[in-house]
Amino acid sequence: MSLVDELIEARERIEQRVAAAGGVGVRIVAVTKTHPVETVRAAISAGFTDLGENYAAEFAAKAGEIGGGAPGAATWRWHFIGQLQTNKVRVVAPFVGLYQSVDRPSLIAEIAKRSPGASVMIQVNLADVEGRGGASFSDVGPLIESARDAGLNVCGLMGVAPVADDSTTAAAFGRLRRQCDVEALVECSMGMSGDLEIAVAEGSTMVRIGSAIFGSRG
Repeated sequence: MSLVDELIEARERIEQRVAAAGGVGVRIVAVTKTHPVETVRAAISAGFTDLGENYAAEFAAKAGEIGGGAPGAATWRWHFIGQLQTNKVRVVAPFVGLYQSVDRPSLIAEIAKRSPGASVMIQVNLADVEGRGGASFSDVGPLIESARDAGLNVCGLMGVAPVADDSTTAAAFGRLRRQCDVEALVECSMGMSGDLEIAVAEGSTMVRIGSAIFGSRG
C-alpha cells in the first residue's frame, strides 16, 4: 500500500471518529510538524486541505519547497499552530493561511505589519498554568478588539486541553466553546488525536490531528 493510500485510510478513520462523536462540518487539520516534505505532499494527495505546523524555520522550509497555502494560493491552507515569536513572523508570513496561536498584543502588531488582513485565532490557556501558551480568559475580549483594530480577521478561539481526566478536559473545552459564543466567533479549534471525541462533543469546529494520521514521530 502506498503512503497516499495509508493516509486516505487514516483520514477516513478520523472522519468516522468525528462523525461518531456527533460532529458535522468539523475541519481536520493534519499536523505535519517533524514530518518530511514527501509526507506532506502525500497528505495533500490524500485529501487533507488543512495542514498544521508548529516550528517557524521547519515550516518555512517545507512551505517554500511545496509552495502556496496562503489564501487564494493553493487548494490547501497552512495553519500555524505553535508558539510564535514575534521575530519569526516575517519568516512564516508568506505562507500562513491561518494563525491559530495568537496570544499577545506584540504578536498581533507584528502579524498586522507583516501580513495585513491575516486571519487569526486567539489562543486561550485552558490549563491556567503559567508558562503555557495562550491568553487568560479575561484577556480574550481585549485581544480580539486589538486584533480587529489592527485590521486582522479574528475567526475564532483555539485551546489545548489540560493534562487531566476526561471530565476536566470536557469542562475546559466547554468553557472555550461558550467563550466563542459570547464573542460571536464561528471557529473553535480544540481537540487532538487523544481527545477529539470530547472536543467534538463540546462543540469543536476544528481538530488538530497528528499521530492518529501519521503515527508516532521520531
